[in-house]
Amino acid sequence: QVQLVESGGGSVQAGGSLRLSCAASSYTYSSKSMAWFRQAPGKQREGVAGFSSLNGGTIYADSVKGRFTISQDNAKKTIYLEMNSLTPEDTATYYCAAYRPGSGPGMLQFGGRWFGYWGQGTQVTVSS
Repeated sequence: QVQLVESGGGSVQAGGSLRLSCAASSYTYSSKSMAWFRQAPGKQREGVAGFSSLNGGTIYADSVKGRFTISQDNAKKTIYLEMNSLTPEDTATYYCAAYRPGSGPGMLQFGGRWFGYWGQGTQVTVSS
């Protein structure tokens, strides 16, 4: 059973920063096969940060480029999302995701990979 456990969410004022963590267990871990998604109320879940399937480089949604940074600690099987200059539009539940072969219900694509394992989510609320 793949387990992804996020932490680090919270409430901040606009312009503030947060750092999310996601620890993976029971998973053939590769930092390049994990990513961050988010889902705002009433909106679809969207990819935020991950690693390209073509060259392994970091990739970001346009809305967070220059503000968010994804990183990893392979020894701890953990990825991070450093979020700076937060705005109210960043308010969402943030999910850690891991690559799963194939495609199907409950799976989403980002950076050329399909993600089908999900953490429980961590809430990020940014007030103006």
